[in-house]
Amino acid sequence: MKCITEKSEDKIKEAARRVFLKKGFDGTTSRDIAREADMNIALTNYYFRSKEKLFLEIFSEVLAMYFNNTIEILNKRISIKEKISEMIEHDFAMMKNEPDMVIFIMNEIHKEPDRLFTSMFHFKRLQETYFTQQLEEGIANGTIRDMRLENLLPLIKCSVEFIYLAKPIHKKLYNMTDEGFETFAETQKEHIKEMICSYLVIG
Repeated sequence: MKCITEKSEDKIKEAARRVFLKKGFDGTTSRDIAREADMNIALTNYYFRSKEKLFLEIFSEVLAMYFNNTIEILNKRISIKEKISEMIEHDFAMMKNEPDMVIFIMNEIHKEPDRLFTSMFHFKRLQETYFTQQLEEGIANGTIRDMRLENLLPLIKCSVEFIYLAKPIHKKLYNMTDEGFETFAETQKEHIKEMICSYLVIG
């Protein structure tokens, strides 16, 4: 069989990413991926050999994407307040543009943590950031509340992610339009920044 081009490989991979994020591993078939890529299923199978192989590759990339931008922000030489504000801004933008990413990661890890989260690589990278040093120094000199990275990051992530994960509920409960929800989300974003920074930074 004639080898497909790198461009075709990228097309298949991007199609698979879209389908996996929408349907998850169990809900996706090779035929779904071929249809999304607008390619022959035999050619699609020739490239990735199996759904499992392609899924693991995409899951690894998506997980890295989820962590990499956060780690980049945490390593910046800016104040803790500026860093928290920037993380919250980034997470809101991510949830607004790609809410399926977080649902996909959490659902798949929840179903098979031993297969998909076998390494603490990303968390070790988080622990080694400049932000961890800032926290430790602030706790030591009394300017930062005694709150560790493993407590602070879930507080930020959960506060931000729930807004968009529960978007249909918010819209229904408060009779919001899409425009009304975005206004609500922007207001909520500022509340989250203020609450977390006010609690964490002493004085």
